[in-house]
Amino acid sequence: MKLILTQEVPGLGAAGDVVEVKDGYGRNYLVPRGFAIAWTKGGQKEIDSIRRARSAREFADLDSARAVKAQLEGTAVKLVAKAGDSGRLFGAVTSADIATAVTASGGPAIDKRRIEVGSPIKTVGTHSVTVRLHPEVAANVALEVVPA
Repeated sequence: MKLILTQEVPGLGAAGDVVEVKDGYGRNYLVPRGFAIAWTKGGQKEIDSIRRARSAREFADLDSARAVKAQLEGTAVKLVAKAGDSGRLFGAVTSADIATAVTASGGPAIDKRRIEVGSPIKTVGTHSVTVRLHPEVAANVALEVVPA
């Protein structure tokens, strides 16, 4: 089955890529969740618009991505969240929360879709978060979650 990805899918491709996947994976997972649409000859216009939007969000070159990486890793990011007496959060920290905390801490504005959280952050303390700035550049950000 030939599909056009509408979002980045880890291990498969980025938005705007045309991929060939097994029928069941495409029909039962990618298309219903909005990760992909069926490929058609007329879909080329849609591919072009997705790629334009993706290029606007990405960093232009490797050097600018490395500069932003240095700035991110040098920034102390503190996130205030509601927590109980035992240090357990009411809910979990989302990638949107992390993106807001980075900009509030004086860091660069980053897209929430670029943030990768290994396991859900549900406790107070220091956690490590990865930000994919470029296919070759990833920044590790130390995130300190403090109770409100």
